[in-house]
Amino acid sequence: MKRFWRWLAHYWRDEPFLGIIGGIESLIARLLSLAMMLVIIVATVDLIRLLISDLSAEPKGFFSQNLFAIFGAFLNVLIALEILENITAYLRKHVFQVELVIATSLIAVARKIIILDLDKTSGLSLIGLALAVLALAVSYWIIRRSNPSREG
Repeated sequence: MKRFWRWLAHYWRDEPFLGIIGGIESLIARLLSLAMMLVIIVATVDLIRLLISDLSAEPKGFFSQNLFAIFGAFLNVLIALEILENITAYLRKHVFQVELVIATSLIAVARKIIILDLDKTSGLSLIGLALAVLALAVSYWIIRRSNPSREG
């Protein structure tokens, strides 16, 4: 029993305890990376199936019916890739890269706008999306300006 208490006293100190937490964070980030890769593969297969079904369907204006669904599927894959990049950057530097997170958010909002059905969207929702784009764009600009080594 004394051995257990010594072990606990040792690992309860800041440095060993933070090492355990860092190890758990790293393990979870790796698991998230694997899960995100699976999501990307499934989303890509889904996109390919969507493209093949549209190409093999009777031509009625070539993609006219599902063009926004195709754009949405492409952007879903792109967003998933950006999220994987966020996780990978975290694994490399153990820091969240705010610029990358905001860029991913901008892509997600852009996807929403691209696939938006204006007939079913209220004016208040459009204003909300516009404010989200504005806030994200200003945030991105501020971060880019505050880090001059990344410009260009």
